[in-house]
Amino acid sequence: MMKSLSILVFLLCLASVCMAQEKSTGQSTVTVHSNLVMVPVFVNTKDGHVAFELKADDFLLTDNGTSQLVTMEQDADLQPLALAIVVETGGAGASHLADYQELDSILDALIGNVEHRVAVLGFDGTPHLIVPFTAKTEDASIALASLSAGDHDARILDAVAFAVAQFREQPPSYRRTILLLSETIDRGSKTTLNDALRLISDTNTAIYSFGFSSTRSAVSHEASKFTSNDAGPAHGCFSHTDADSEYEGHYNKQVLDCISQLAPPLRLATMTFLTARNSLRTNTAESLAKLTGGEFFHFHDAKDLKAGLIALSNDIPNYYVLSFQPANPTPGLHALHVATKGRPHLVTKVRREYWIDETGR
Repeated sequence: MMKSLSILVFLLCLASVCMAQEKSTGQSTVTVHSNLVMVPVFVNTKDGHVAFELKADDFLLTDNGTSQLVTMEQDADLQPLALAIVVETGGAGASHLADYQELDSILDALIGNVEHRVAVLGFDGTPHLIVPFTAKTEDASIALASLSAGDHDARILDAVAFAVAQFREQPPSYRRTILLLSETIDRGSKTTLNDALRLISDTNTAIYSFGFSSTRSAVSHEASKFTSNDAGPAHGCFSHTDADSEYEGHYNKQVLDCISQLAPPLRLATMTFLTARNSLRTNTAESLAKLTGGEFFHFHDAKDLKAGLIALSNDIPNYYVLSFQPANPTPGLHALHVATKGRPHLVTKVRREYWIDETGR
């Protein structure tokens, strides 16, 4: 009896992806309590053409490997929009401030002819609000054209956490979108990878990232920070603390052994979590976009940026938005997979995961 109870407690821990939250970073988080999970999906052919006229029955969506009953949101591109433009002014971002001139007409095209509110946030070592949410798009474009250089830091995860917090004051009926203009690697954020992953997973916020390359020295410096402190909870299966001696110097084997102990849905969610967290280390900007079902564009200068923004403005109206109510709403990270039925020539870009809070989504 005691053994069975111990196993049950162990599985409940793993159902929330065996995450013990690290010490509070002071960052505000937003949790959406809803039974409805929104999944934006962009579908095109292998040669790059948009796939039109698909219906809900054309998609197969699984949550932790279990097929779900989905519906398709109609006219999703006509819903009101809250857009937070998050711009790196510190670090390598200081040399790109001139790229954000004359974006008026492109921002108008990106937003479309819908009710909207736009905000501009800058960040270096600290995120700060430059233009609060306003219906005047020109205020945002003027602010982008007159940014000042910041310090040497580029705390992307802190800035995204700050941006998500700003959405609290916006009507729940508004789509929530972040346009991130930054280098590729986070530099010095207090928001942990675990906290960031949960934050972007427990909201229906899409992130579209435009990234310029981080310097080699910045990449090396940030990579050196990922030590045992980034492992699982103390004394847990994924922890370095008190781990069996056979795992010394072989943490990857320890992780795989831990995963092998889980039931299939939990194993899938845990693997998704570990993969997502690792991707946030190696390319923060691109991973943020992919995890939320958004898109990533690499740019070198103003010409590249404008071309990417125009391409994005053409893509956004063609997103399908699927929704479903989880058949098994267990707390923790859930792995999403979406495919088209009987259409192997189609390629999907889709949100990969979402988070269910302990008190309900």
